[in-house]
Formats: sequence, C-alpha cells, structure tokens
Amino acid sequence: MKTLLTYSFCVLLILCSFGTLSAQNNEAEKNALKLKEEKNPFFTIRGSVRESDTYKPISKVNIEVNGGDYTRTDANGAFTIKARKGDELIVRHKDFETVYHIIEDNDRITVEVEPADISQKSSSKFKVDIKAFNAFIDSVSKYKKLDVAKSIGFVGDALSQSTTVSQNAEAYLLLAEVYMHWEQYDLAVTNYRVSLQNKETNAAKLGLAKAYERNKNYQESLETYEAIHKKSLSNYQLVTLYEGLGDTYFSIKNFQASIDAYEKGLEIANKHLIKPKIVDLNSKIAQSYNSAGRVDKAEQFFGNSLNLAEKETKKRALEEKVTVADFQNTNRNYSAEIQLRKEIVEDVEDVQRDSIIANESALTPQKQNYKIGNAYFLQKDYENAIPYLEKSIEEADAKGDLIVKKDATKKLSDVHVDAGNFEMGKETFEAYKLVVDELYIKREQELSQSDRFRRNINSLQNRINSLTGNQELITSLAQARSKNQQLIIYSLIAGLIMLLIAAFFMYKYIKQQRLANNLLALKSLRSQMNPHFIFNALNSVNSFIAINDERTANKYLSDFSYLMRAVLENSEEDFIPLQKEIELLDLYTKLEHFRFQDKFDYSITVDENVDVESYQIPPMLLQPYIENAVWHGLRYKTEKGHLYITISKKNDTEITITIADDGIGRERSKHLKTANQQKQKSKGMGNIKKRVAILNDMYKDKVDVYIDDYQDAEDVGTKVVVTIKKD
Repeated sequence: MKTLLTYSFCVLLILCSFGTLSAQNNEAEKNALKLKEEKNPFFTIRGSVRESDTYKPISKVNIEVNGGDYTRTDANGAFTIKARKGDELIVRHKDFETVYHIIEDNDRITVEVEPADISQKSSSKFKVDIKAFNAFIDSVSKYKKLDVAKSIGFVGDALSQSTTVSQNAEAYLLLAEVYMHWEQYDLAVTNYRVSLQNKETNAAKLGLAKAYERNKNYQESLETYEAIHKKSLSNYQLVTLYEGLGDTYFSIKNFQASIDAYEKGLEIANKHLIKPKIVDLNSKIAQSYNSAGRVDKAEQFFGNSLNLAEKETKKRALEEKVTVADFQNTNRNYSAEIQLRKEIVEDVEDVQRDSIIANESALTPQKQNYKIGNAYFLQKDYENAIPYLEKSIEEADAKGDLIVKKDATKKLSDVHVDAGNFEMGKETFEAYKLVVDELYIKREQELSQSDRFRRNINSLQNRINSLTGNQELITSLAQARSKNQQLIIYSLIAGLIMLLIAAFFMYKYIKQQRLANNLLALKSLRSQMNPHFIFNALNSVNSFIAINDERTANKYLSDFSYLMRAVLENSEEDFIPLQKEIELLDLYTKLEHFRFQDKFDYSITVDENVDVESYQIPPMLLQPYIENAVWHGLRYKTEKGHLYITISKKNDTEITITIADDGIGRERSKHLKTANQQKQKSKGMGNIKKRVAILNDMYKDKVDVYIDDYQDAEDVGTKVVVTIKKD
C-alpha cells in the first residue's frame, strides 16, 4: 500500500511538471509571437498580375499570403493585401501555373505570367510606360512620410507616364494619402475627389469621407460614408467604414450614434479576427460612453482595450494606457491614473530603444511625469507632486519641449503657493514667465515656417494641376484636332478650376486672418466694462460724502475698489472659474442693492449638485444682465421687487445660470425711454453678444444665452438663461 501511494505521488508530480512546462511553453510562444509582431509589423502591399508578352492585366486572380490574408485582382489586374517581410505570396489562376513570391519590402509587386492567348504580340512601349509609372508610384509610397515635396514630385512624374484613367486615379489617391499624412486635409479632399472622377474605388471613397471629417466637413463625411455600397467592401474596409462613421458622430457629439457605429465595426472585427481594430474600437467605444456620462460602461470597455492592447505591440499597449489614464483623470480617479502613468514611464524606455518618440507624442516621459505631478497636486500631495514636476521640467528642457516645460513650471509654482512656500512659488513663477517668452518666440518661428510650408505645397499642387491640364489638352488635340470649339470649352473649364482652387486658398487665408482679428477683438472686449455702473457708483460715493456719511462712503468705496481690481485681474482671461464669477456677482449685486434698497431684494442660489470648480465662464459675462434687470426693470417698479440669481444643473456636462426679475419688463421699459435713449444701443449688451459669438466660434458653442419674459403678470419681468458647457 505504501509503495502504491509513493508511485501515485510520483506520477502526479510528473503530470504537474508537464502541465507547468506546457504552460510555460505556451507563454513563451506567445511572447515570441508578440516580439515577432513588434519587430516585423504588417504593411500594405500593392501589386498587379499581367501577361508577360502583352503586359495586359489579368482579372480575378487569387492572391493569398501563406496563412494570412486573401484577395483577388480587379478588372485592371491590381490588388492590395497586408503582409509581413518574409511572408510567401501565392498567386493562383486557372489559366496559368501557380506563382510563389517572397515579400522582401513594401515596394510594388508586378507578377508576370505566360499569356493566356499566345497569339498576341507584346507592346514594348506599353510595357516600358507601365513599369515607369509603377516605379514612380513606389517612390511616392517610400517618401510619403519622409519628404512631402519629393512625394508630390513623384506623383507628377507618375502622371506624366500615365496612359489610363485607372492610373490617374491611383496617382491622385496616393497624393491624397500624402496630404492626409501631412495634415493638409483640404488638399486631400480635392485629390480624393479627382481620383474618384477618374475611377470610383472604395479606397478613395473611404479616404474622402475621412478627409471630410478631419477637415470638419462633418455632414459631407456622413453623406460619403452612407453612400458607399457596403456589400462591395472587404471585411477590413467595412470595419474602417463603421469606425470612420463613429469618429464623425463623435466629433459632432452624437455619442449614441458613434457607439452604435463603433459596435457594428467591433462585431465584424471580432468575427474576422482583425486584432488592431478590435483594440481601437473598444477604446473608442469607452471614450464615447465616457463623453456621454456613462462612466461604468466606459470602464468596462477600457478594461477590454487595455487587456487586448497588451497582446499587441508594446507601443500600442502604452498608447492605450495613456488613453485610460486620461479617462481616470477626467473622472478624478487620481490614484489609478498615477499607477498607470508610472507604468508608462517605466516601459517607454524599451519603446525608445527601437523607435524615436517625438515631443508631440503623448508617450513622452516629460508629459507623463507632468501629469503624475498634476495628479498628486490635485490630491493635495505636494511632497510627491514636486519631484515629478521637477523631473518633467528637466526632461522637457533636455528634449526642447517648451510646451510641457511651460505647463510643468506653472504647475510647480502653483504647488509651492498652495503648499504655503510663497518664496519658491514666486521664484518658479519668474522661471515660468521666461519659458513663456521663449515659447512665444518659437511659436512665431513655427508660424512662419508653417506659412512657407503651405505656400510650397500649394505651389507643388498647382504644378500637378497644370500637368493635368496639359495632359488633357494634349489628349484633346491628338484625338480631335478639328474640334476647335471643344478645345476652347476644355480650356475654359481648366481655367475655371484653377480660379476655383485659387478662390478656395484665398478663402482659407481670409479665414485665418479673421481668426486673428477675432483674438484681437476679444482682447479688446475683455478689457471693457460698462462705464454706466462706474459713473453711478462714484456718484453714490459723492452723495454719501455730501451727507457726511463717511463710514458708508468708505465701505461702499472699498467694495467698489475690490470689484474693480478683480475685473482688471480677469481682463486677460477668456474664462475664469465659476466660483470666482459667483463671488464677483455677489459683490456687484450687493453694491447695486446698497444704492436701491427700497427698490428690490435679491437672492443667489447655487444648486448643491453643481460642482462650481469644474466649470469655467467668461469674466463679467452676467454683469450687464443684472444691471439691465436693476436699471430697466426693478428701478421703475412701483412696489419692491426681487432679483433671483439661480445656478442649477442641466445635465452631466451643462449648467444653467438664470437671472430673473419681477420688474416692469422689456416692453414697458422701452416705452419709458426718451426718444434720444431709444436711438442709443446698449453698449454692455452689444459687448456681451460680440464676446459670446467670438468665444463660441473659438470654443465650439460653449456658451448659450436665452432671454424671455419671467412671468405672466402686469409686471412681466425678464428672465435671462445662460447655459455653460463643461470643458
């Protein structure tokens, strides 16, 4: 019996060892596969299958990567497929022997096979033209992300060798992709449309819809996506379509529609194992739920995206951690945010060994250390916040990242001040001002460089347009030399296109100038305050002095001075914290009530559900409405009136500020004005309208103002409802 127990124990121990070894082997295989994917990523292969003698394209050829993707050639013999370096490409068709090709790079592949009809003769010139065109197209792909000028130049060379509308369409499609990479979305739109004019392809349609979205032509983007025939798309393209639809809906804040689109794409990606898209779509669904205020659902999908991203490349995993850390910050889960960002800082060094991380990337150590310090600061943990902010400043300075250096220096100053170390706070703030000056100079240089970059691109695009016009002209002369009238029409059309393009660029320039003018106008409007209140306040002080009420005059003048100081301090800001604005309103209303105590009482009510620290508001936005309520409504009321100022929650991202009075109302107030007063427009109200219009244009409709009668009585009063959106 003892021998049997010993034998059983040994067998069990061996089985456990094999199980552990098997699990370790599986884990090792997974790590090896992951390492392979990181070092040898997928790229897109473009190619074509042609007869070796005639060089004619062969359609419906089966193209397969061994153990990977599958596709078929189109009517022009062209195909696009995803593969890695070293993969075997298998080319099959009933009319020729199977061809095997090893992928060495992402250059174009031309597979030449024995002709199906051997009686046909080859056209050497046609073959040379095709090869020259393909060589230039390959050059565009090679330089697309490296040198925009070379890429555009090679497109021009390819067009000069083009002999078919299909080749034209391919050249313009690649040119549009070049512009998309360099963020010239308006030019990308133009060239996608030209590509589609030559030949309609799903790649160009999807690209055009995305370019419209990036160029903020949201309605055109939605219409383009919806017009695509979904059954003609590959599975990957179908996922791309639904992802693009979701991106556009997200941009216009239709979060439920974006979630629906993303989930359709995710269903297809899961079904066909399109792994990179599965990660991206889980992340985007989470972001949409978070923006819609459904944090619990957002956490669920972010958990999915984090787990899935760990199975992708290390860089992709870190990018997803950044997205989730930002989500935790938005929802004030600072401990979770800090943990994620510390993991990012530890792992990003491995990524930097294989690739350069630019300052614009969210993965840079200086950005992550700054955000860790900021999270500690928000927890009032100054001891931990200071070293991370100092490290961020040091790293940003070493890498020339002035933006992060500025933000981190300002935050470090705030930490010192909040911790009571005012001397260090002052010293750090002086350093912050120096960084701001340095950044201002750099921004001016960047704007100048950007302007030159844009002019160069426009010049190159004009050459492409000119080349296209010349091609059309040569073709027209060759085909119809006797049709002079038709030639004139084509010339006029080409001229009109050039004029439209010139007008479009002029419009963009004027739009940029208008934005600059808006900034100047906003600065001017912020520095103004209605002198009506200032003059009357001084008259009130004078009247108190006249009746020898020195104490009241001093008290009134002290409160008035405090208000003026606060207004001047806030005059440089577009927005200030709502809490500070409430304090200023309370002081302003108290001063007006002090002068008209027999005319009205007032109350300021803040809903307990409103987190006043989370909202920003343009400074002194509400003062003119309160002044109107007192001077044009309550002042003329026969009985004592009341002024109500109420701040309440509208939804998770919006609050409403209501200023209501039971005064005589707008119509009766208008009749009480003299003829001269009626001719004059309220400068205070005009100032507010201009400020709101400019701010909404710059900050995407952050402020909304609605004015109506307050009640259904003889003294109808006035109600002003101001809606503020959270940042």
